[in-house]
Amino acid sequence: MVMTQDTASRDDVRAGIVAAATQLLREKGANAVTTRAVAQAAGVQAPTIYRLFGDKDGLIDAVAEHVMATYVSGKSAAADVATGDPVADLRSGWRAHVQFGLTNPELYALLAARGNGAPSPATVAGLDVLRRRVRRLAAAGLLRVDEQRALLMIHSAGNGTILTLLGMPADQRDLGLGEAMLDAVLTSILATAPATPDTTTNAVAVTFATVLPDLPGLTDAERALMAEWLHRSLAHPTP
Repeated sequence: MVMTQDTASRDDVRAGIVAAATQLLREKGANAVTTRAVAQAAGVQAPTIYRLFGDKDGLIDAVAEHVMATYVSGKSAAADVATGDPVADLRSGWRAHVQFGLTNPELYALLAARGNGAPSPATVAGLDVLRRRVRRLAAAGLLRVDEQRALLMIHSAGNGTILTLLGMPADQRDLGLGEAMLDAVLTSILATAPATPDTTTNAVAVTFATVLPDLPGLTDAERALMAEWLHRSLAHPTP
């Protein structure tokens, strides 16, 4: 019982710190979220923050997860219920992501101020959702590049679009930039027009790679060798 109470108390303190940091972020901006300011707002000593979160990056991760929790949850649910059109699903997710970024500029500034270590758990969760959407494109025979390249291109373009728009005065933002950027990326990664499977060598190789892990009768070594062949083929695409 004592252990349960101690755990509950620790969780309550942690939640209070995250709530205080989130309030500072919303009211005073990313620069206000310092260890000292958060400790004072939460009514704790600074060492408590380091004990619970490890360092400032850990605190930033917790704040990002707190702010993005509802968004990522809804995004994951939407990703798990496909409409039957993987391109339309990707567009829907892209628009939601850009809109969230424009609605939460201080969170993006806070994440940008984070150290250069591993990506935040919130970012990883968002990438997992995007990865599932890209996998649907590949499984439909729509990709001309491998899944990882497509994932990174979409992710980079999305973040770049958000940061570019946030760098403009709100009344001067080109709200059509997001759609234009996505169209440019899709032109580069899609094998053919949306929802029309492509039978070129590259598209077939990408599609085959999506089912390779589930092929029966092969050893792990044989699957690894076949995956290497596919990767080498895609690294030297047919003109």
